[in-house]
This record gives sequence, structure tokens and C-alpha cells, in this order.
Amino acid sequence: MNEQQIRWDDLQIVSAIADTGTLSGAGRQLGISHATVFRRLTNLENQLGVVLFERSRTGYTPSAAGEDLFAVARRVQEDITGVERRLAGKDLKLSGTIRVTTTDTLFAGLLATSFEKFRGDYPDIKLEVVISNQVHSLSKREADVAIRPTGNPPETLVGRKVGVIRQSVYGQRHHWQNRPAPLDTLTGYQWIGPDTHMGNRALETWMARNGLNEFCSYRVDSMLGMQSASRSGDAVAVLPDYLGESDSLLCRLTDPIAELDMPLWILTHPDLKRVKRIREFTQVIGEGLRQVLDSEK
Repeated sequence: MNEQQIRWDDLQIVSAIADTGTLSGAGRQLGISHATVFRRLTNLENQLGVVLFERSRTGYTPSAAGEDLFAVARRVQEDITGVERRLAGKDLKLSGTIRVTTTDTLFAGLLATSFEKFRGDYPDIKLEVVISNQVHSLSKREADVAIRPTGNPPETLVGRKVGVIRQSVYGQRHHWQNRPAPLDTLTGYQWIGPDTHMGNRALETWMARNGLNEFCSYRVDSMLGMQSASRSGDAVAVLPDYLGESDSLLCRLTDPIAELDMPLWILTHPDLKRVKRIREFTQVIGEGLRQVLDSEK
């Protein structure tokens, strides 16, 4: 095998196929077509004179040679990513790009306004926002900053807890405004709950513990969807207070539910913590979040 013939593009193809197990998955990861992945893999195997993947109905499995090349690809990617972070760490200017990952709920309820103000105060900094309930890797530079609710932030990241997200039961104001609040009991009402795909295990557990599943015939797979559903009828739902309190069509029906309190963190990779634009962003946005969440106590 002539190692000088292997390019970084080739290693990316091998890595993406090994990661996803399919040509279509590799194509989506790399932003190229299924046919292009197939062609480049075939060319590489012909060039090296080895089979890199075993084909089957279930997908592509690395051969011994493929495993070897995949390990090289991972090491090269780690080296490239490390250099990028170290070079970014030398940037002391308040300019450049910050890529932020957060959830749709946090963006809609807390961050959109704060981000717009930050852009006005720091016009030379470009914000790229990845809105997803999936965790993006800060180690692979999929994002520079993560703003997420979590009880266990990854040990590989640095940051600070900026507050606690509190949650309460909310219902449509028109229906509930003349009824007793707080509710004297949780059962007996129609409930809107989280769909399992939402992944809100804490809320699922709380509802089950309080015997609410038998009253829940309406489930939604996003918190913003649950908020919209709560506006539309007489069913009630647990929502973050930062969403419910700012919604004029809803009213709060209980005190905050202590067992559903969730810390909110703003996190970055250790190699980026001294980058001036990253430091400024985390301080400004973090302090703004702290003030909003403290006002809800």
C-alpha cells in the first residue's frame, strides 16, 4: 500500500461509511450524493488493491484494512480539530464566527431576543445557530458553544451554570381563569404529555408517578408543540415557566414543580475558552439568562 496515494478526502469517505454503515448515510454526513460516495470508495479500493468494506444487506462493515484506515482517519481528524481549536484560541479580536447549538424551546423562549441584541452590540461577530434537540459535538467543532439544560454536563467541556429552568402546569387562560388555582388535584383533567421521541424522561416519570397517564390522550414530541396545544383547548400541560409566563393565552395553575427543576448550562471546549469573542459571548448571554431565570423565582 502506498500511503502517499491516500488523501484526506479519501480518509473522510472511509470514516463516514464506517460511522454510518451505509453509503447514503455517509453521503448525508459529507453533503454529497450516494453515487459519489460509491464512486470514490470504488476508486480508492482499486487504487489500494484492497477491499475496505464487506457489503451485505444490512450495510457496510469495515474489513481489516478498512478498520486500519478508519483508525488513521480518526487520528487525523483529531489532529486537525486540535490544531483548529488551538489556532482559534490565539484569536483575541471581537470578530469572527460563533457557532451555537441549543434547543428549539430555549431559542424561541429565551435566546432569540438576546442573540439579536448581541448582534447589535457586536456587529463584527457572526452567529450561526444550530437549533436541535440532539447534542452536537463541541470536540469535533460541530459547534463552539452549547446552551442546554442538563443535570450532568460533559466533563470534557467547560462553562457555568447560568440558572435553573423551573416548570409548572399551565392551561388556556380563557378556560381556566375563573377556576381555582393552584389546582387542588392533578387528576381528573385532560393532559397533554410528551411523546417518547421527545426524550423528556423526567417529565414522563413525573406524570407516571402522579397517575396522569390515564388522563393523557394527547402527546406531542416538542415542548413548543405542547405549548401550542395548551392554547387550543381545556387540556393542561407542564411547561417551562419562561414559556408559560410570557404567553398571554396561558395561565399558571400550580407552583413550580421542584422535582422537574433543570440546571441550564452554557458550555464550550477548553481550547476555546480564551478566545475573546467566545468569552465575551458566554459572559454576556450567560448573564442575560441568569437575570431572566432569577426573575422567575
